[in-house]
Amino acid sequence: MRILLDECVPWPLHRLLVDHECSTAHKEGWGGASNGDLIRLAETGFDCFITSDQNIRYQQNLQGRKIAILELSTNDWRRIQKAEALILAALCKLDNEAFQSLEIP
Repeated sequence: MRILLDECVPWPLHRLLVDHECSTAHKEGWGGASNGDLIRLAETGFDCFITSDQNIRYQQNLQGRKIAILELSTNDWRRIQKAEALILAALCKLDNEAFQSLEIP
């Protein structure tokens, strides 16, 4: 799966996603793009967008998107590391064009 990590998500997360190809908004040249623009750009070459922006579902119309979106409840790297199994399980279950919020303990 090709995954785009939002700027608010710690880059080391890519090390936990070893079976996936990861990039960041910054690496793609999309740093500073608005959420709407970023999602539209990501739809052109990625299967999943991971963010920790808790407002994305309220600020953007996610209906009809052609990319899966996984919203993490935190961007705290230590908590994300401990939740590796939860994140990987969520990615396995995530349908195309779906939005899922994942509570990280």
